[in-house]
Amino acid sequence: MSIRKKPWNRTNQPVYGVSTRFGDESNMHIVSYVTPISMQPKQYVVGLYHGTKSLELAEQSSCFALQILREEQYPLIRLLGQQSGHHINKIDRMKKRDLLMVWHDFFILKDALAVLFLNVRSAFEGGDHRGFLCDVTDYKNLNEGTPLTLDYLRAKKIIRG
Repeated sequence: MSIRKKPWNRTNQPVYGVSTRFGDESNMHIVSYVTPISMQPKQYVVGLYHGTKSLELAEQSSCFALQILREEQYPLIRLLGQQSGHHINKIDRMKKRDLLMVWHDFFILKDALAVLFLNVRSAFEGGDHRGFLCDVTDYKNLNEGTPLTLDYLRAKKIIRG
């Protein structure tokens, strides 16, 4: 079955949540284009989709929070990844469901596996995404569990490919 998949869909990537903030505005979005790129200093490259509220806020700020999601958080994909922060306030919706806590002045999902605080070192264009090379300046393990992956979302029929 996997031989029929496109090469980039054959690996089982983790699913992350990115929390962005600038001034009084905050947003959260799902990202899967995330790669650790350096051990010393610890760095990640994070791709944010063009046209998203999260990208707009990240471009105005010099930092954001990256969350490693748990399998149990798969229902959040519809809110965080399939709806636009330009049209709904995702943070308010999650506050009403008591899903959030604050860490380094960013709203994060309290049930995530872990969170990393990233300082943007540089940004670059990457097709339909904008890439950010970031230094990890802090992190916190929050919960035990299994990371949410693209294969898990495919099995739940939330995404295709």
